[in-house]
Amino acid sequence: MSKVRVCFFGTPDFATVALKSLLQDEHFEVVGVVTQPDRPSGRKLQLTPSPVKSLALSCNLKVLAPESLKNNVMITDAIKSWGAEVGVVVAFGQILTENFLQSFPLGCVNIHGSLLPRWRGAAPIQRAIEAGETVTGVTLQKIVKRLDAGDMMGARKLEISTDMDAQHVHDQLAVLGADMLRVELMDYVRGNLAPIPQDEALVNYARKIEKSEALLDWQESAEKIHNKVRAFVMGPGTYMMLNDKKIKIHKTALTSDSISDRSSKPVGEMIVQNNQLFMSTGEGLLQLLILQPESRNRVTAEEFLKGYQV
Repeated sequence: MSKVRVCFFGTPDFATVALKSLLQDEHFEVVGVVTQPDRPSGRKLQLTPSPVKSLALSCNLKVLAPESLKNNVMITDAIKSWGAEVGVVVAFGQILTENFLQSFPLGCVNIHGSLLPRWRGAAPIQRAIEAGETVTGVTLQKIVKRLDAGDMMGARKLEISTDMDAQHVHDQLAVLGADMLRVELMDYVRGNLAPIPQDEALVNYARKIEKSEALLDWQESAEKIHNKVRAFVMGPGTYMMLNDKKIKIHKTALTSDSISDRSSKPVGEMIVQNNQLFMSTGEGLLQLLILQPESRNRVTAEEFLKGYQV
């Protein structure tokens, strides 16, 4: 059987795992890559290519990086000239028009970071962790006009422990998603797999995370705050205010309430015991493990206590 000609659409590190999988699979031929344009990065704001573009160029692949595919006839014609049979989209960051999707004989498929139809939308990994869910996963779906509403070709589940943050989940889901290209996508293009419609009654949405959500509210429970810290590690992060200074909170841990004088501490008060740092919340105590004072590097709670009067 001849190789399946693939056009790959993707931008961040999450997508590079899938692209590498396709490049290493003898059943596929990546005929070209489409990614986001170079963006300013670092303190000097130097234009930097996306992780997908860097990988593609290192493999001598054809690469296009348009600001938008919409109404960009020159770019879309160039993509069509590659003769791809299927488009594989992984965290690309742009909307593909219906006409463009139909230009691929087998359509376009997408690796989505949740168990659809749960957590459609922009931040599925983060919202699942923030909600305290213990199981998530990835889904391979056909792309349709409606957001993340396409028929499903397969899924992989992942258990989330209370000490896993969004970065850990992200990295494991990237591997699971790439495996579906090797198995389910190949079954689909061979005609051995029929996509299954999503149950619209089970749909919910993972809305985009706003910077305004980053400030921690100690009136909430320790578990809820811990989940937010874990969920937002990939951006925008979380923080608290101390003496009118912003203190970023990078890592926390749930703990028992066996701290002396816990009952006498008001919500939002710091508790220090045995060089460990805790916050009194609306329900339970939360241990602070990694913090970052304003304009300084990250430190452990013990290091933080040496420099701050609590």
